[in-house]
Amino acid sequence: MPKDGVIKAMHASAAQYVQSGIKGPDRVGSSRYLPPIRTVKECPKDGHSNPKSSLRHCPSLVVVRRSNGLARVAEELTYRDEAAAGYDGAFARVTTHFAPYLLRAAHIAPGMRVLDIAAGTGLAAEAALNIVGPTGHVIAADLSPAMVEKSRGRLGHAKNASVAVEDGQALSFPDESFDAVVCSLGLMFFPDPLRGLAEFRRVLRPGGRVAVSVNTVPGRSYNTRINLAIARHVPSLAAAAARVFSLGDEMKLRSLLEVADFRDVEITTEMHRFVLPSFDAYFEPFEKGAGSAGQAFVSLSAEARKAVREEVRSDLGDTGGIIAVDVEYRLAGGRR
Repeated sequence: MPKDGVIKAMHASAAQYVQSGIKGPDRVGSSRYLPPIRTVKECPKDGHSNPKSSLRHCPSLVVVRRSNGLARVAEELTYRDEAAAGYDGAFARVTTHFAPYLLRAAHIAPGMRVLDIAAGTGLAAEAALNIVGPTGHVIAADLSPAMVEKSRGRLGHAKNASVAVEDGQALSFPDESFDAVVCSLGLMFFPDPLRGLAEFRRVLRPGGRVAVSVNTVPGRSYNTRINLAIARHVPSLAAAAARVFSLGDEMKLRSLLEVADFRDVEITTEMHRFVLPSFDAYFEPFEKGAGSAGQAFVSLSAEARKAVREEVRSDLGDTGGIIAVDVEYRLAGGRR
C-alpha cells in the first residue's frame, strides 16, 4: 500500500475522528445545523418515518448523517470491514474492563437515555444497556459505518437500543435529548475536542452528565507502542501517534471540560495490568489488521513489519513466556 494509505490508517482511531476539515454546527453549542442528509436503513415497526422521533422504538435503527466532508472521511478513513471484525480480538478485554469506570463517572442509572459517541463495536454501550434496563435507551454512535454495523450486531437484540453513524462535532440529535453522554478513548481524536464537548453539552438535558476516557502516557497504553514503532519507520506518522496522548494531562483535561461549561468536574485515574499467555497472543490481532494500529501495521512492507514486531517484542520485555501490558485511563466526568 502507498505511504498515504499508511497515513490514513494511522490517523483512523478507535473513534474514527481525524483532522478532516469536517464542518460542524455553525455556532458551537447551538441547535443550528448544517443541512443534514439522514437515511433510515431500517424503518421502525411503529410506522414512524422521522429518525429523531423513532429512536425510542427502533432497535436496529441506523441514522446516517453526512456533513460537508464527512462522506469523504467516512469512505477514506474509517475501518475496513476486516479491521472492524478483528477489533474486539485486540481490544475487547480492555474496553470491557474499563467500561464500568466510564459509566460510573457518568452516573448511569436505570431509566436513563444514554449516548455512547465514538462507540466502536458497542462494548461500552452494551454495558450501559445492562444498567439502564428496559425503561432506558442507549444509542451507540460512531463515524465508522463498519463499526456501527458491529454495534448493531451486538445490540440488535434489545428493543431499547439504537445505532447511528454520527460526527461527534455535529451531532444530529435535538437539544436536551440525553441524560448522559459517554465517550471512550475518542475525544483526543476530534479535530476540535472543545467543539465536541460543546455538542455533548448541547444534547444533554440540564443536569445531565458527561464522561470521557483518554490515554495517559505511551508506556501505559495497550496498542500505542505499536503505533510508535511504526512511526519510527514512517516519521510523518509521529504526530498522529502522539495525538493519542494529547489530553492525558489531568489539568488539561479538567480545564477542557470546565471551559466547555461543565460543572462539578471530577478526574480519576485507573490502571490495570493485562496478562497474556504469550507475545503472539498479544500481537496476532494486530498482524491481522485489528484497529488503527493493525491497519497501519499491515500497510507496511514485509521488512518494516518484521522490524516493528521485534521492536514491540523488545519493548514488552518478551522472554518467551507470559507478558504483562499495563494500561492506564484518565476519566473525566462533569454535569451540565
